[in-house]
Amino acid sequence: METLLNDFSVGLFVMQAVILLILILLMRKFAWKPILNALDERETGIEDALKSAENAKREMENLQASNQKLLQEARTEREAMLKEAREIKTKMIEDAKTEAKEESEKLMQQAQASIETEKKAAIADLKSQVASLSIDIAEKVVRQELSNKDKQEQLVSSLLGEATLN
Repeated sequence: METLLNDFSVGLFVMQAVILLILILLMRKFAWKPILNALDERETGIEDALKSAENAKREMENLQASNQKLLQEARTEREAMLKEAREIKTKMIEDAKTEAKEESEKLMQQAQASIETEKKAAIADLKSQVASLSIDIAEKVVRQELSNKDKQEQLVSSLLGEATLN
């Protein structure tokens, strides 16, 4: 340390101090202001980015809430549609059952009417055949009866007697 004090020169010290002051002034004018401005700009950019991130976070929360609400509405609407579809299905089944029952009753009535008509036609046909057979039998009997002249006269007089009685 003693050698340092012996080698100390005031002129050199002043010169170095002046150069240091000039260097500080030059640094202040040309380097520190741009560096400080750049740091201020960077700080402003970071603050803006943080604000934007905060806004984006709020928007995401709003979107998530909106999505949840839309999902809930969609679920509610889906449930309503399913309920309506079930009701329509039930109604359609009931309508089909009712229609089928009415149709079967109608077919039964038509079948009964057809059976009744056929029955009447069969009875009429049977009566016609019986009448035809009766006439044929009566004709044969009358021929035998009328083949004899005495019997014919008897028949005519009995018919005339019945005609005046009526």
